[in-house]
Amino acid sequence: MTTVYFLCGFITLGTIWFVAAGAFSSVFSSPEKTRLNYLQERKDVVYENLRDLNFEYHAGKLSPEDYASLKQSLEDEAAGILAESARLQGAAGATSISNLKGGRA
Repeated sequence: MTTVYFLCGFITLGTIWFVAAGAFSSVFSSPEKTRLNYLQERKDVVYENLRDLNFEYHAGKLSPEDYASLKQSLEDEAAGILAESARLQGAAGATSISNLKGGRA
C-alpha cells in the first residue's frame, strides 16, 4: 500500500515539475509577429481571394457587375498592403543604412 502512495506521489510531483519547468511553453508559444509578417500573410490571402474570385466569375457564379466591384475592392486592398509594406521596408532599410554610416564614423 505504501508503494502505491509513493508511486502516486512520484507521478504527481513529476507532473507538477513538468508543467512548472515550462515544457509546454515551447508548444504554445509562437514567434513574434511583426507588421511586415502580418502584411505578407494578408497579401497572400488577398491574392488567393483574387484567384478564387476570377475562378468563380469564369465558372458563371458571379455577374459582371459583382465581379468588377469585388475585384476592384480586392485590388485596392492589395495596393494598400503593398504600399505599406514598401514603406516599412524602406524605413527598415534607411534605419540599417544610417546604422552602418553611424558605425563607420
